Amino acid sequence: MRQPYVAGNWKMYKTVAEAVSLATELADGLKHSRNKLMVAPPFTALSAVGAALTGSGILLGAQNMAAELEGAHTGEISVRMLKDLGVRVVIIGHSERRHVYHESDELINQKVRLALTEGMEVILCVGETLDEREAGEVERVVGTQLQAGLSGVELGSLEQVTIAYEPVWAIGTGKTATPADADAVHQYIRRWFSETYGSDTALSMIVQYGGSVKPGNIAALMNMENIDGALVGGASLKAETFLPISRFND
Repeated sequence: MRQPYVAGNWKMYKTVAEAVSLATELADGLKHSRNKLMVAPPFTALSAVGAALTGSGILLGAQNMAAELEGAHTGEISVRMLKDLGVRVVIIGHSERRHVYHESDELINQKVRLALTEGMEVILCVGETLDEREAGEVERVVGTQLQAGLSGVELGSLEQVTIAYEPVWAIGTGKTATPADADAVHQYIRRWFSETYGSDTALSMIVQYGGSVKPGNIAALMNMENIDGALVGGASLKAETFLPISRFND
């Protein structure tokens, strides 16, 4: 039985004080959750949010990391710096990193392998643009991103990996793939894992959906056979929306 996993990506929002206030509300409101939970505040708030989440069971996540352990990489944050702050999970390959900052599959793979080597959990994001969907290339695009992103990753490391399917055209737009459409891609992802790593691995992989997830659509999404949770953007920025999403099965 796969445990539902709900993660909040706060992106470039929240001062330290605002982040701590939200984290405190979430820690109080999610005390008895049966789900795996994570929030990823901006780098500047990681330390303070980590303190606010102490004892809550909510994992502290980071939105990105460098592909190198250390060195002359101005403006970058290393995995060991994140671990030093208590970060347990890192989001890698988010569509904004791919399409706005032009991160390649190869760079994303470097980050994935480094994070896993350092004992981090990884949420690897995959998903197609609207043009790619309309051209019937969803499976080709998602399969390529999975193949490249997990290149060199051993079977035993997959326990530390979660996949987040986020159609690019549904992120921050208010548009959402229908539950059936989302589940079809999740089913393909599971089939890819079955063919690449084996059926047992495919059955155990956690595959989240990301793309304008809201309190009003979380139940329908989570009712699908292959959707195991959500990577939530805008709706994770307020307790009034993130709490009901995180407690969808209460």
